[in-house]
Amino acid sequence: MAKPDSFMSNPNKNRRRSGKKTRSGGSKTPRRGGPGRFSGGRNGGFKAKRNSQTLKKREPLEAIKMEGVFDTVIPEIQHALRQEHYEMPTPVQAEAIPPQVAGSDLFGSAQTGTGKTAAFTIPLLQELSGYRKRPDSGCPRALILAPTRELAAQIGESIATYGRFLHVSHTVIFGGVGQRPQEIALDRGVDIVVATPGRLLDLMGQGYVDLAQVETFILDEADRMLDMGFIPDIEKVIAQLPEDRRNGFFSATVPKAVEELAGKILVNPVRVKIDPESPTVDKIDQRVLYVDRAKKDDLLIDMIRRRKIKRAIVFVKMKYRSNRICERLDRAGISSEPIHGNKSQAARTRALQQFKSGKIKVLVATDIAARGIDVDDITDVFNYDLPVEAETYVHRIGRTARAGAEGHAWTFCSKDDVDLLRDVERFIKRAIPDETDHEYHRESILNTVRNFKTSRRKEAQKKNKNKKPRRWALKKKPRSIEELSVGGKERNR
Repeated sequence: MAKPDSFMSNPNKNRRRSGKKTRSGGSKTPRRGGPGRFSGGRNGGFKAKRNSQTLKKREPLEAIKMEGVFDTVIPEIQHALRQEHYEMPTPVQAEAIPPQVAGSDLFGSAQTGTGKTAAFTIPLLQELSGYRKRPDSGCPRALILAPTRELAAQIGESIATYGRFLHVSHTVIFGGVGQRPQEIALDRGVDIVVATPGRLLDLMGQGYVDLAQVETFILDEADRMLDMGFIPDIEKVIAQLPEDRRNGFFSATVPKAVEELAGKILVNPVRVKIDPESPTVDKIDQRVLYVDRAKKDDLLIDMIRRRKIKRAIVFVKMKYRSNRICERLDRAGISSEPIHGNKSQAARTRALQQFKSGKIKVLVATDIAARGIDVDDITDVFNYDLPVEAETYVHRIGRTARAGAEGHAWTFCSKDDVDLLRDVERFIKRAIPDETDHEYHRESILNTVRNFKTSRRKEAQKKNKNKKPRRWALKKKPRSIEELSVGGKERNR
């Protein structure tokens, strides 16, 4: 795949390989973690000598028949999608993948949970698959910015999943953890860097990252970046990027500040807008149970036994937690298996087959790993941990009550989960009924939730009471039908 000459002939291409120069002109000793073997694992997927420029060629995979735009991607990505049980692209994938493959900038307005991550990672992986040489040390070919480390980690797992048959390396960098492993990964050279703005700027300032060879820049959840005050940091990053690059820009909402930021990044973008799924799931009996964090395991075991549950999914945030919960369930005589990104594909497939056949009652899964689960007759879904993204709650509980059947969704809320519960109820536009008929109920947590709801209602009433009526209002010019369309065409201005 041919690449623009402006990137391949960059004068800084080998700048960091020779080490930093001291003031006396001598060569400084390279940083630790230099030459050696690179084992990609989750962050790479290939092994190559540090000083080897040419990658070992894989045997080509045959194309397979798939639906929609999935039938147009390269066979290596098709096989990865098939292993994840992806058959039909989501609306945002169907709209967003073709223009990106064609090399156009993209402005996507889509919520988390609509398949947005695959909509930009699949074209990116296909674009980078044409390289047969490793990237230079500290000089990624693509940069993805995300507002939170949880989202950055999810994007990283998606890249590893869809690119498992490709020689495309990546690493995820964010704050809150030691940066030494991130320094080593960058020094070895990676194709894709997924980062939060703060830690990226820190590493750029220390000389570990050079954005001069970035060919594709993707900004995810721009509106959330705005809310978190990251726009100045993003502008600093943009100033270091080459002008000749492809851009992807995604935001759930498009306030004026986000539109202005998009104008600084995008060039003649294709616009795609996908409305979020309806958050109403009427057939599912939803309940929230207030419990101390230390008693969640006991409550889970008690409910599975009392309700005589035969098939359920338990959702957790962390991979290690899914392993621990399964160990506890097994000791209690409840058959279970964990499914998460660290499990091999063979282990995940085996666990899913056992779940479908009824050999195990419970799957304990992270949200990323649960994407490919398509099993009927799931009677109960447990939110052991509340999701960071409120819309994820809808996708979780949608695993039950399929084909007209009844389903139950149980949400465990500890003191640390109150804010996340509030976000979920705001998103689904309803209060989730309380379930207090269990021995682990904590009234103090319930009172915290009730007091917050009462104070918020009083504050809203006071605000409306003090609001002065407007004496006049500007009449907005009605928008044309073309401006209101969401079919992927650029809106008229």
